[in-house]
Amino acid sequence: MDDATDIPLDDLRPRLIEAMLPHVPFDGWSAAARAAAAEEAGIDPDIAALALPDAPAMTDAYTARADRMMTEAMAAAGVETMKIRARIRLALVTRLEQAAMDKEAVRCALAVMAMPANAALGVRTLWRTADAMWRAAGDTATDFNHYSKRIILGSVYSATLLYWLEDDSEDMADTRAFIDRRIDDVMKIEKGKAQAKSAFEWVPNPARILGRLRYPVS
Repeated sequence: MDDATDIPLDDLRPRLIEAMLPHVPFDGWSAAARAAAAEEAGIDPDIAALALPDAPAMTDAYTARADRMMTEAMAAAGVETMKIRARIRLALVTRLEQAAMDKEAVRCALAVMAMPANAALGVRTLWRTADAMWRAAGDTATDFNHYSKRIILGSVYSATLLYWLEDDSEDMADTRAFIDRRIDDVMKIEKGKAQAKSAFEWVPNPARILGRLRYPVS
């Protein structure tokens, strides 16, 4: 068994998540899946439990890992030469392509986040993913536009994710078509910004509230 006592938990979590993925379709995001993964990865079970103590922590780590994978793929794709519409489409498609073999893990993660006690986790992870996509696409906005872009893209991504879970078309052709139909929602930033600003008129300072959800992607 590996000596993982000196490995930072932030580095250990992705390793554990990867080892858990084959077990999640059968055991869910659970202690059983974690124990099996720890044994296979040669990690002390007590350290594994410290890194991923419960289903919300596992789900959070899984989505964070997916965000990093998408970000790395976008950087490798050289998006600087693409128009913004193509960059956002690539981010959405890439995120789903990378999860193609783990649909049940995604479904289990959504089930965890759908629990009332985990509602904040669901909001936080959706925001983080939308933020990662925009940053990978080269967005540098820091004003209210920063928030409206992520609100709109988060809505598009969540709708696309639900559609994708039921898509059994070859090479997720139907999902790609769905993305193409919805991508206009992302591009109508000015209209969306006005709508979002109107929706938050009753809030004294939107940045102070939404800023709690703003997580930079490394």
